[in-house]
Amino acid sequence: MTGRERVYTAMSRQVPDRVPAEVGFTPSLWERFTAETGIMDPAEHWHYDTANVGFKPSRDKRDFTEYHPEGIPDDAGVGDYGTVELKGDFYHFTKKQYPLDQPTTLEDLESYPWPDPMPAYRHEHLEAAVAELHEQGKYVTGFVGHIWENAWQVTSMPKLMLQFLEEPDQAEYLLDRITANNLFVAKRFAEAGVDCVMTGDDVGMQDRLMMSPATWRQWFRPRWGKIYAAVKEINPEIQIWYHSDGMIEPIIAELIEMGLDILNPVQPECMDQGKIKEQYGDRLAFWGCVGTQTTMPFGTAAEVKAAIKHLIETVGRGGGLFLAPTHVLEPDVPTENILAFFEAVEEYGEY
Repeated sequence: MTGRERVYTAMSRQVPDRVPAEVGFTPSLWERFTAETGIMDPAEHWHYDTANVGFKPSRDKRDFTEYHPEGIPDDAGVGDYGTVELKGDFYHFTKKQYPLDQPTTLEDLESYPWPDPMPAYRHEHLEAAVAELHEQGKYVTGFVGHIWENAWQVTSMPKLMLQFLEEPDQAEYLLDRITANNLFVAKRFAEAGVDCVMTGDDVGMQDRLMMSPATWRQWFRPRWGKIYAAVKEINPEIQIWYHSDGMIEPIIAELIEMGLDILNPVQPECMDQGKIKEQYGDRLAFWGCVGTQTTMPFGTAAEVKAAIKHLIETVGRGGGLFLAPTHVLEPDVPTENILAFFEAVEEYGEY
C-alpha cells in the first residue's frame, strides 16, 4: 500500500497492511533527539505516510498596537487574530496578551482588523501542492483551525464565557467571524483535493468538559456542523478529523452525527480507550492514543512497547487506528522511548 492508501484505509475503519504511525517533537526535544541519534528528518527516516498543506501567511500588515496598551515586545509573536505570544519561562510555552479583553461593544468588534484568508495568493498553490504530494503517495491533510480557541484567545476565556451569558450578540459576532474564515479555508482544502480536513478545539479538561454539553451544543455544534457539511458536499469521501485534549466523551456521539470520521487524540489518562472503541468503533476512527502524560515521558522502553502492542490489539482491532502520541512530545521524553515507539510499530503493527 502507499501511505495514502494505508491511512485512508485505516481511517475508513478498514484493515490496512500495517498500522500507520508518527510522532511530533517540541523544539528542545528535537534538538536533543537529533544530537543523540543523528536522525535529521523523522518523516523520511520512518517513512511517514502523511503530509500537510496550508495557506500562505497574510501580506496584510495590520496594526494591533492600539489593542495592546501594555505594549508588544520586539521578540513577541502576533497571531493572525491579533493575539500576542510572549516567551514563557518553561521551554516552548508562551504567555498571551488578549487584544479584546477590555470592555467592548458590538461596534468595536465590527471595526476590529480581522484576518482575511480569501486573497488568491494565500491559497492558489493548494491544488498543485496536493497533487505533488499525492504523486509521492502521501495522505494529505489540511488544518482548518479553531473556533473556541481562536475566540477566547482574542477576548480571554473569562470574558468569552461571560459573553455567552451577558452579551450573546458579541459572542455570536465573534464566533461567526471566525467560523466564516474557517469555512472558506475548509472549502478550499476540499476543492484542492486533500484527503483529510483537520479541525479542533480543546474543550476537554482532565475529567470533564470545559463547558456544559448544552453550552457546547448551542455555540459550537452548529458552527462546526456547517463546516463539516460544506466539505462533505464538495467531496463526500473526504475525511474529517477533530482534535480535543482531555475528556470529551459527552460530545463524541454528536461529533459523529455532524460528520466526524477521526477523533484525536483519545487521551488514555482521561478516557477509557477500549470503551470508546467498543462504543464508537463502527462509526469512528482514532488517531493518537499513546499517552504523553504517562507512557512516553515516564514509562520504560519496554512499557512503551507494551502500550503500543495493547493499542494495536484493542483500539486497532479491525482497523481504525493511527498510532501517535496524544500531543507533540515534550522535553522530558527519553530518546529510548521514541525509538521504542517505532520499534514496537515495526514489530506489532502488521495486520
